[in-house]
Formats: sequence, C-alpha cells, structure tokens
Amino acid sequence: MTIHFHEGDLPEGLDFGSSVAVDSETMGLNPHRDRLCVVQLSSGDGHAHLVRFKKGAYEAPRLSALMADTSVEKIFHFARFDVAIIEKYLGVTCEPVFCTKIASKLVRTYTDRHGLRDLCLELIGVNLDKQQQSSDWGADVISEPQKAYAASDVLYLHKLRDQLIMMLEREGRMAFAQDAFAFLPTRARLDLAGYEPMDIFAHK
Repeated sequence: MTIHFHEGDLPEGLDFGSSVAVDSETMGLNPHRDRLCVVQLSSGDGHAHLVRFKKGAYEAPRLSALMADTSVEKIFHFARFDVAIIEKYLGVTCEPVFCTKIASKLVRTYTDRHGLRDLCLELIGVNLDKQQQSSDWGADVISEPQKAYAASDVLYLHKLRDQLIMMLEREGRMAFAQDAFAFLPTRARLDLAGYEPMDIFAHK
C-alpha cells in the first residue's frame, strides 16, 4: 500500500483509468451539518490518493472533473452518502456509480452484515482495521493511522466489485443493481433536499 497525500486537489497528470474507487471522510454523517474533510481514491493498483480540504476551501477542478467524468465508473461503499456530500461541496454529480453495499444487500441475502469490513473479510480475505473510523478528520494534521485507515477504504473496492458482479450475474440480479445504481444521484439529491428520513415509496 502506497499513500499519496494532497492538499486541496489532485495533482496534474493522474490517470485512474476506466474506474476509480472513492470514499470520503467528514465531520459526521449529517450532510447539512458536517463538512467534507477528505476524499480518497484508488485505481485498485495498491496506491491510494487522499485529498484533504481545509474548511471553506473546496475549489478542486481536477478532482471535480474526475467525479463528473461519465466515462469513469466511480466505485463506492454506501454511495448514497458520498455522492451527496461530493455534490454538496464540489458541486458535481457522480455518474456512473457502483455501490458495493447495495450490491451486497441484493445478492448476499444469507446475511445482514453488509459493512465494508464484513465484505472484505468474506469475499477477499482481508481484515480491515476500523479503529480510526471515529476520529477528528477536520484536524490541522491528519495522523498516519488516519491516512492508513482512509486508504484502506478504497484499496479493495475494485476486487469487491468484481466478486459482487460475479454473484449478481450468477443469481440473475445484475439488472436490479444497475437500476439501483442509476437512481443513486437522485436519491442523494433527495437527501440534500431534506427527504433523507422519508421512504418516498412507502404507503405512509
């Protein structure tokens, strides 16, 4: 694992290929209250790129262009939150999207454990250390354990996607997944508009 740390934006000349794993670290899980602090990315090659944002400084043209590039698939775990926070702070819509959590819920119906750590352990035999999950991502200095934690959240998403695609196709559920992924940007905008706690498809 190699971690590259960048302040404010990606450097020029980076090529993530046709798909990039993406995650974000924020001050909490309420997109209306908690600001974006870090976006981490990987092309699945063992390298992770962490972009740290200082409060109020979200001009990141190279990162924003990558997120908006419709020729590049963005792989997330729980894309609903990350797509929303990226749209709010960077002003771009992430499309197309693959969400490993949604894929897992569609095909791993033999369990109710769909966290990233659970997927990594079962599908690719990797035991993630989640100790830094609850830490101050808005601090002036991001610690080395925090960097390692953030990197681990994107380094394995390509492998998980490949395993989940195989399972979805085997069980005949790939079309459900694709339709759900296509709806994610709209679901994220609904969250930002205040509909987060509401199931708009429910009878009541």
